Amino acid sequence: MAIDLEKMPKLGFGLMRLPETDGVINMEEVCRMVDAYIAAGLTYFDTAYVYHGGKSEVAAGEAIVKRYPRDAFTLATKLPAWELKKPEDRDRIFKEQLERAGVDFYDFYLLHSVEDGNIDTYEGLDCFNWALQKKAEGKIRHFGFSFHGSPELLTRVLDAHPQVEFVQIQLNYLDWENPVVQSGKLYEILHERNIPMVIMEPVKGGTLASLKPELEAKYKAVRPEASIASWAFRFVASLPGVMTILSGMSNEEQMKDNLATFTNFEPLSDEEKAVIAEVSSIMLDTPIIGCTSCRYCCDGCPMNISIPDVFRALNTVRLYGDAFRPHSFYENLLAKHGRAGDCIACGQCEGVCPQHLPVIELMKEASAIFDK
Repeated sequence: MAIDLEKMPKLGFGLMRLPETDGVINMEEVCRMVDAYIAAGLTYFDTAYVYHGGKSEVAAGEAIVKRYPRDAFTLATKLPAWELKKPEDRDRIFKEQLERAGVDFYDFYLLHSVEDGNIDTYEGLDCFNWALQKKAEGKIRHFGFSFHGSPELLTRVLDAHPQVEFVQIQLNYLDWENPVVQSGKLYEILHERNIPMVIMEPVKGGTLASLKPELEAKYKAVRPEASIASWAFRFVASLPGVMTILSGMSNEEQMKDNLATFTNFEPLSDEEKAVIAEVSSIMLDTPIIGCTSCRYCCDGCPMNISIPDVFRALNTVRLYGDAFRPHSFYENLLAKHGRAGDCIACGQCEGVCPQHLPVIELMKEASAIFDK
């Protein structure tokens, strides 16, 4: 059965940045967030085998599956190429995913982060046909993939696998013409083919939720009561062909704000589009690090460096100057994590970074500023 865009919730709950206390997912808060989301009539939950070190799927089982009837929600998860060594790994991981969440099937199932560096793994292990077989067995309702590659690769994959029902891409107003992400080109390819899109990083890992005061003032002049993050969500939600927009919400405040944005949703006006274009132009003149805090780099770091948080401190310096606050934030990280200067340049982080960031060089820059 084809995906009906009209029946899909525009706001999806991404379970990749769940609230934690001392590294443990705060399930009480997660349950309250789930309750608020479902009470608003929304249904789409997105997790993955690797989120929260494998604990996200378990959290989905505890907060959603055990507490709501199966027809009250839809659940998406993903098969990671970097965990696949032989054909048997596909079924082993899938079985584990079903058991973690306590479900008999997944409503949406994706090959995780398809890009030039792993497409040969997915093709070599016949993962596309394997997933279609799972769909035939009733273990998957809809099959797609998340994507972090080039427009050329996207076209090639879609041509080779026309059975794909949806594609998840990174898209936000700042990355529309980003030469690495190329959100605009990926969007146009999918829109032309009428392939439903799930959107990730609509607020670019939080980057578009808090801006320089002079930029925020431009938004506030038009919509004084609206949050800064709401502009980023409305930009994406105003595009035709978008199925669901994922928000990796970390607390109840973010949930409340996002629900307000999508309740009685208003598409962007021409005036608002012009303001976003102006803000984007100014922001792109500031060389910030395009980290989305996906944290794929963290699990395998031998020095336990919280790389996205180091980048957060470094971006703050780049945007606002070398002030006390980013130094204090960085020092607090060191209670549980390694210094930027501890980096041994092993390259593990660069190998898994969807944004293809030069992490090793950026660690040197951060160390020069913060490890004095």
